[in-house]
Amino acid sequence: MTKSLLALALLLTAAATASERPNIVFLFADDQRPDTIAAHGNPHIRTPHLDRLAANGLSFTRNYCAGSYSGAVCVASRSMLMTGRHWHRIEDTRNWKGLPTLPEKLGQAGYRTFIVGKWHNGANTIARSFQSGRNVFMGGMADHTKTPLQDLLPDGSLTEKKMGENFSSTHFADAAVDFLETQKGDQPFMLYVAFTAPHDPRNPPPSYRELYYQDRPPLPENFLPNHPFDNGHVSGKKRDESLAPHPRPHDMISDQLAEYYGLITHLDAQVGRILDAVENSEQADNTIVVYTADHGLGMGSHGLLGKQNVYEHSMGSPLIVSGPGIPTGKSTDAMVYILDWHKTIASLCGLPPSESIDGQDLTPIFKNPDTKVRDSIFLPFQDIMRAVREERFKLHIYPKINHTLLFDLVDDPHEMNNLADHPSYAGTVKRLMALMEDWRERVGDPSPLSVENPRPKEIDFTQIERSLDIWQPDWIREKYFKGRSRTDHGSK
Repeated sequence: MTKSLLALALLLTAAATASERPNIVFLFADDQRPDTIAAHGNPHIRTPHLDRLAANGLSFTRNYCAGSYSGAVCVASRSMLMTGRHWHRIEDTRNWKGLPTLPEKLGQAGYRTFIVGKWHNGANTIARSFQSGRNVFMGGMADHTKTPLQDLLPDGSLTEKKMGENFSSTHFADAAVDFLETQKGDQPFMLYVAFTAPHDPRNPPPSYRELYYQDRPPLPENFLPNHPFDNGHVSGKKRDESLAPHPRPHDMISDQLAEYYGLITHLDAQVGRILDAVENSEQADNTIVVYTADHGLGMGSHGLLGKQNVYEHSMGSPLIVSGPGIPTGKSTDAMVYILDWHKTIASLCGLPPSESIDGQDLTPIFKNPDTKVRDSIFLPFQDIMRAVREERFKLHIYPKINHTLLFDLVDDPHEMNNLADHPSYAGTVKRLMALMEDWRERVGDPSPLSVENPRPKEIDFTQIERSLDIWQPDWIREKYFKGRSRTDHGSK
């Protein structure tokens, strides 16, 4: 479609009445595992408001981040959502040159676009994406009790930073509720709320962590003291993996899991405030709410703490959608990507289709939750890991060490029993390798799947130095790092 035709289409779209175009409230958590919602089968966590959203909407049980070009996986995940492109097809990862963003398109089509919370993709991209915003955090992470906040002005500039005096999730919910309570008239809106919870520091308000200290969730079923091989992001000074020593002490991981769950339950309470504001607004009957997260997290699974891996617990995340035209109290096992929401929201809001973006339109699933939009998922992480999954089996490739894993996700959903070297599964490995090559061609993945001189698989964990970042509060530093200096910090 030419630019002139696109502009005409957007003008025609903008002329439609508000009743024909839904409002969008997009709630985006940070580092939330897919198994951390009570309504989705976790009896050890308290999420009454997300449970309410699930009861009133459609839950996706197989939702994925499509890998990452960066150890800060949230940067790539947000890039893919905003541009609608797979990360291999985003040439300018800093400024997204030549790629209009989803809120940018909605703004051109007559929507009011407003941002609250985390933006980890630079000042240039936020200025052209949103018309305004409040309590914006320009960065990757911060102490949740000391989050530097700015407002986005209509001219695209940001106000001076002010230090938040309340908890991060509360500040973001405050701004979102205020926005919803002031929406009058016929202009449709997109409200984008990006929380920083449950990203570390894992410092929820004391009552929330005490809740889980007193009633502790069990360690993940696939907990290991150490990861069994060098996946390319375990050895060396890796920030996320430095949050506990090797081997992982059971009591320390138990404490961190309690604190992580506390962050989620506190976040849930703030989500509840936003849901109440939607339900009490004049636009309640014409507002679609999407809740998801940029990716998951290790939290002890496979001996890992971070998200820099291609296991289900880290590349998966929760996804619930509710609103007009969405089935209630239903779930779907369709395999979807977070980036699919670019095309889906564009479709819901009547924007013209674009052949230049990736992903699938998920609206057919709203009509029939048994609908499938793809038969497989590809998960490439930098040039050090690759995975592909179909309905039952999942193949991992670690090119730098020429290592292969195969899991039966029906019998082994926690990816604990490697079948790759079993003769009975040679045909399955071969078939999934072909499927991976097909995906690599589709997205333009140039990285080889093996090397001539592989690194050793083994890791000497005694040689791994821990890294303490500057954002950990004093009590976490004392508890988990035994007084190490704040000046030693790694990447976000």
